Amino acid sequence: MDEHVWQGLAEVLRLQGYDVVHVNEVGREGLDDADQLAYAAAQGRAIVTFNARHFEPLAAQWFLEGRQHAGMIISNVLPPGELRRRLEHLLRTRSSTELQNTVQWLQAYR
Repeated sequence: MDEHVWQGLAEVLRLQGYDVVHVNEVGREGLDDADQLAYAAAQGRAIVTFNARHFEPLAAQWFLEGRQHAGMIISNVLPPGELRRRLEHLLRTRSSTELQNTVQWLQAYR
C-alpha cells in the first residue's frame, strides 16, 4: 500500500489472511512513485494508491516499455471502512494473475 493509504488497513487485511504490506512497514516512506512501483513489481505485489495523477502515466510508460508489474489498484480517497470493503471485494473477485499488468479502479468494486 502506498504512503497515503491508511496503514491500519494492511494490518486488518493480514488478519484475514491476505499478504499485504504498507510502505511504512518496509521502510519505503517518502520515496518516488516510480521507485515504489518498481519495488512492488520486484516483490510480486500489486500497489494500492490514491495517486492516479502519477500512477496512470507510470502504467502507460511500463506498458510501452514492456515492463511487468503485479497490478495497480487506484482509488479516490475513501473513509477507511469503505476502502476496506471495496478492497476486500476486489480481492475476493480477482486473482493475482488477473491483476497482473492491469490498472484496477477501486470505484468499480462497490
